[in-house]
Amino acid sequence: MNRTANLLALATPLALLGGAYVSQYGFGLYPCEMCWWQRYPHFVALALAAIGLARPGQKVWTALAALAILASGLIGAFHAGVEYGWWEGITGCATVAQAGGDPLEAILNAPIVRCDVAPWTLFGISLAGYNFLVSTAAALAIFGLLRREGGAK
Repeated sequence: MNRTANLLALATPLALLGGAYVSQYGFGLYPCEMCWWQRYPHFVALALAAIGLARPGQKVWTALAALAILASGLIGAFHAGVEYGWWEGITGCATVAQAGGDPLEAILNAPIVRCDVAPWTLFGISLAGYNFLVSTAAALAIFGLLRREGGAK
């Protein structure tokens, strides 16, 4: 089993999810609905990569983790396109309710997070765009590492 591929399959979603949570709780960049869509495949990739570490003779778990990472990247590409106005996205937006107090009041006063507005960019690239770039590159690298050692078992 290519341990490097498996470690990359574990490190990529850990790093991207870690960055997402730091931006959310450290800098107040709350996720919209499509941001959450990008996180779900990374959760799956973490579980699959962990299984791959526990079962080192089976490349299928690492390959499935790479597919999940790639899925998150493709969702990120779609979300970035919505943010840049290249195509229309979903109509619903996410809200974040604060803990404690009256639940109805918390929901009504929660900030609305729009999916078509990038809350932060660096060099003109949004967080969704960076997720696309990093996730896609990592998934392709994992597939390349797995292929170098032979077919999936």
